[in-house]
Amino acid sequence: MGRVPSFFHRVTKYDPAHRDRHGRYTGPQDTLSDHGEVEAAYLRAVAAFAEDSGIDELAVREPQIPSLAHFGAEPPVDGFGLAGLFPPARECHAGSPTGDSPGGPPEGFHDGAVVPLDVGLELVRAMLRDNGAWCRLEWEDRFTVHVGWDQYLYIGTDRPCERARARTRQLGLFPERLDSSPYAMETGEDVQRPADDAFWGGLSRMVSARRAGVLEEMYVEGASRWHRLSRGGVEEVRPRIAPRARLAVWPGLSSDVDTVLSTFPADGTAECVWQDEEDGPVRSALVDGDTFTALAGRISGAAAVSLLPVTADERVPLFTAVMPDADGVVRARWRTDPAPADRHWALLRTLRPGRIVGGTVTRIADFGVTFVDIGGFEAMINIPELSWRSFDHPSDVVSVGEKVDAEILGVELLPERVSLSLKALHEDPMRLLTGRIGRTVVGPVTKVLPFGVLVRVEEAADGFEGLVHISELRDEQLDGTDIAVRVGDLLAVRILDVDPIRRRIVLSHRRAVAGA
Repeated sequence: MGRVPSFFHRVTKYDPAHRDRHGRYTGPQDTLSDHGEVEAAYLRAVAAFAEDSGIDELAVREPQIPSLAHFGAEPPVDGFGLAGLFPPARECHAGSPTGDSPGGPPEGFHDGAVVPLDVGLELVRAMLRDNGAWCRLEWEDRFTVHVGWDQYLYIGTDRPCERARARTRQLGLFPERLDSSPYAMETGEDVQRPADDAFWGGLSRMVSARRAGVLEEMYVEGASRWHRLSRGGVEEVRPRIAPRARLAVWPGLSSDVDTVLSTFPADGTAECVWQDEEDGPVRSALVDGDTFTALAGRISGAAAVSLLPVTADERVPLFTAVMPDADGVVRARWRTDPAPADRHWALLRTLRPGRIVGGTVTRIADFGVTFVDIGGFEAMINIPELSWRSFDHPSDVVSVGEKVDAEILGVELLPERVSLSLKALHEDPMRLLTGRIGRTVVGPVTKVLPFGVLVRVEEAADGFEGLVHISELRDEQLDGTDIAVRVGDLLAVRILDVDPIRRRIVLSHRRAVAGA
């Protein structure tokens, strides 16, 4: 967690003398805003602390809307009490059973938005009135304003601000010194995946491979916008994402609407995501057994649809990310709920080509690739990277459950892929044969081909084989155009060339006999 102000004050309208032995307020003050003198006093107190701290603007942090259906104690206010403070909202859909929900928070109400002090004070007013929107207001490590429940206000500063304390008392409010704000942001040490160039490039590849199709943009806590992704169209979505938004990537929508709707859990709740027409807005709504029938009738003619679970243990996207600032640094402090792929990303970002890792062979696929668990992630070893020598099947080299060391050849963060090599940890034995060029050896014929024969030039069963071209056999070993040599025959051959790069050894029987 970064630095925080050194001085904290709880500012309230509640006289500390009117508290019981447990610290609970027992006086006559109501817990709602009076929309009048007391509310104005709170705003003047914030302004006084800001003036003492030399602050004339504030940054919005972790904005929230508790629900598009207002659950506050006071009547809801159009625009969540933020009307006129920010540009109008783009279309947002979150929570309405028919998908005809209001537009959501204004466009500029996002994490990191810098507002002048007067706008910041209006945000404080909206929070005091519990108008359905909430945020932290801060300026670097110098100044913070946090509005709590029941008209409790917490102000953090980098200096004592004695004049502001005195002014607050004059306004009829009570400033109390605290060690910290109970609404200070708790941040973890884990690193959030940034939605950077690598993220968008990888997302494009996954969309092209039909492994991803919908992007959920959580631009404030409690509200989302949805974007359908198309091949070649991912980069068109990127500029439309709000600053510091949290992103979740999901599989694509299905055009088989009836089949998708038939999977709705009979006694459950789901989020329905759909698109009425191609290239139209993507909408969403939370539905249960009571509201699903109406929604199903509403979207029966939709172009595409998907049903997503809502419980935390079942609602698992393909992967998540947070939009970085323009300089590429992620400054948003809120976290996404990590998907398995995000945990893989956290591991993979620590890996580098050339590094040696240990792991356990977990499986050998039918197509020959060997998979190795390297700490919760399955890396892969392609057939050519298992051994310098030839083999019939990967099981001739490794076995499931075997612990192996391997060198990392490459790391891809999206889609997640790590390629390993076993043979890279060993010297290429074929290179040793380059010192035997010009020598004559005797070896068995291992294969007869239309254009020559293969002869093993090492004594081991998996020894390297070289080619004796038909032109390098003696005449008596030919029957017209057919080769009379048989597998298993011993043949004296001279090593003419060894090419470790092309994995080729050139032999001659004719020259071996002539030079004997």
